[in-house]
Amino acid sequence: MICVQKKYKKGGSRPTVLSMFSGCGGMDLGFHLAGFDVIWANDSNKDCAMTYRENFTSLTGEDVFVEGNIRDIKKPDFVKKNQLDVLLGGFPCQAYSNAGQRNGLNDERGRLYEYCLSYIEHFKPSFTVFENVRGFLSIRGKQKKLFEEISDSLISLKYEVHLALVNAADYGVPQNRLRVVMVGKRKDILNSYFFPEKKAGLDLRLNKILDVPPGTENQSDIIKLNPQAYKIGALVPEGGSWKSIPYNKLPKRLKYIRDNIRRYRWPNFYRRFSREEIAGTITAAFKPENAGVWHPIKKRTFTAREIARIQSFPDNFVFRARTVKGIYQMIGNAVPPLLAKAFGESIMACIKGVARAAPTTQYSRNYPNEPIRPGAPQIVFT
Repeated sequence: MICVQKKYKKGGSRPTVLSMFSGCGGMDLGFHLAGFDVIWANDSNKDCAMTYRENFTSLTGEDVFVEGNIRDIKKPDFVKKNQLDVLLGGFPCQAYSNAGQRNGLNDERGRLYEYCLSYIEHFKPSFTVFENVRGFLSIRGKQKKLFEEISDSLISLKYEVHLALVNAADYGVPQNRLRVVMVGKRKDILNSYFFPEKKAGLDLRLNKILDVPPGTENQSDIIKLNPQAYKIGALVPEGGSWKSIPYNKLPKRLKYIRDNIRRYRWPNFYRRFSREEIAGTITAAFKPENAGVWHPIKKRTFTAREIARIQSFPDNFVFRARTVKGIYQMIGNAVPPLLAKAFGESIMACIKGVARAAPTTQYSRNYPNEPIRPGAPQIVFT
């Protein structure tokens, strides 16, 4: 497990990061570990604000977090144009996610990326980083796909844009989590940029991360489900799902789905991953109907600390919220720190001029007609 070290104060010699829609700080922690100074961060969620301040004030030497709606707060005046190294824009994913209604630009949250573009135009950082769910790739913008329109906007601001669909597990996160990552590099930065290399030989099985020592922060925090969910979950064997339960023990609604399983596209409710498997995607909703929330062998769901480990947070990163549900939500919404660290390191390599070449696909207008697959070469928009 990674460990947070108290190391620096703002104003040092390390490259700087401004963070928008920071959540509890997963992306920011990754960039800190990669050698960057976070000098300003913002989110409107009160639980995230508590957690961010508790962890990052000791890292930065001061409180860099500004709580409030991005529409209502002022841009930091101490950050000067062309002097910022990286702008992180983790704009909310709910409007794009397959777990939600996918209302795209019809959802107010689906237009918050516009504030990221406004900040980029104002500060002209050397690099920008956006991270979002896979469903972001298929959301329509005003005239074409939204990721195309955002890329066009960055190009008009004199950035080249690198995009790929990545699996966080390829970068040391013990979880199969597919995410879209967009990195913009200002065109006057002459060093080449490439996405980080995948890490080989990693053992990310659940049995390597569930040995949480007694007394570890947030290990006693466990979300409560309805009684029927526990009843069904208890019938699922290690490595199985609701399909492993005898038909006569299923509740009426699941019998109906089983009887019409082709119509429902073979859903995999109540997944209980084996100790020998990599965990599935941790979600903010943390519902057994759409995520593997059950401990492999115990008659309970994962604790908050266990899902934090699955998200690659270190044990000394603590979570504070008004409710246990709030803790689960912020962890599920977070960018895994080790995923962010890998991209932070790739940008640091570009800054230092030591980036290693990687396969790329030059963007063409025909490319969006083909699916963007995990592990495919990064697409470069120029």
